[in-house]
Amino acid sequence: MPSESEIISEIEGIVLHYPSWTIGITDEPDRRKREHGNPARWYQWYAVTESSARRIERHFLNKGMNGTPGGGISPSYVYIFMQP
Repeated sequence: MPSESEIISEIEGIVLHYPSWTIGITDEPDRRKREHGNPARWYQWYAVTESSARRIERHFLNKGMNGTPGGGISPSYVYIFMQP
């Protein structure tokens, strides 16, 4: 299971242009993927805790990624997808 810093590093290795991507957190990644239209470029990570997931999300929202803070009842998954 990757640490918070490992998830951040992995996302930074995938994303070249932050405004082209959306980040979110959830407690149900499969449902959220369907709700976002099953994007082809979808990545998700288990962040272990809600606090960690929220910090990762905030980090990338501050860098210009699309999305809004949220996440469900106890979001511990972080996901990103490329805008169509």
